[in-house]
Amino acid sequence: MEIVKFYRNDPNAPKTTMRARLGANAVITWDGKILLEKRRDCDLWGLVGGGVKRGEHQDRAMVREIREELGLKVKREDLKKLAVYGEPGRIAAYRDGSIWRMVIVVYGLQLEEEPQLQISDESRQLRFFSKEELKDIDIVVTHSDIVEDWFINAE
Repeated sequence: MEIVKFYRNDPNAPKTTMRARLGANAVITWDGKILLEKRRDCDLWGLVGGGVKRGEHQDRAMVREIREELGLKVKREDLKKLAVYGEPGRIAAYRDGSIWRMVIVVYGLQLEEEPQLQISDESRQLRFFSKEELKDIDIVVTHSDIVEDWFINAE
């Protein structure tokens, strides 16, 4: 059962019930491909990452999320801040009734060798995708534009 539903600039999105929430997501690449996780909360593919805790800096949150979700140890200096996606139409609606606007800080992480990844409780699957392979999968709508932008800028 779906735990969360995501919206991006959708006129049918529900009204927010919570303050905007800051999140950090990573565009992790290896061999020209991008890493996505098949999420348990919505059964769609998305970027690794999550919410920034109160008092936590975004890059520290990203290091923590990468370790929790992938089992990889990275340093803050390994990350490159790519962009902030904060338009008001980026919404997450949870089954418990909480609905909030998402502001996403996106970091890049280029891996030099294929990593040994560990799947967390938040994921069903982890996989690196080429641009062509992305056409055959469903990506979380609040991440799909980030993924598209990365491939456009990588060319």
